[in-house]
Amino acid sequence: MKIKDGFVLEEVGGAYLAVAVGNRADSFNGMVRLNGTGAFFWNLMRDNDLTVEEIVDEVLKVYEGASREQVTADVTAFANKLRDAGILEG
Repeated sequence: MKIKDGFVLEEVGGAYLAVAVGNRADSFNGMVRLNGTGAFFWNLMRDNDLTVEEIVDEVLKVYEGASREQVTADVTAFANKLRDAGILEG
């Protein structure tokens, strides 16, 4: 899974906003608001084509004490929302 080209993530007033830029803005109207964890997931998927398992492994390196089961559920739900919005490749 990888974020499609044409989307950027910016921190604004303590919130993270993902917006479409350039030609992508012609087909995607709106923005996606993320919390810090969502921004972490986004940044992993922005530059890398990763599987859910690879993202979970990276998250568990940073968020000590998190359960693999819960992180897997969170990453899967996040990816599904991005996929439904047309933001993810693959």
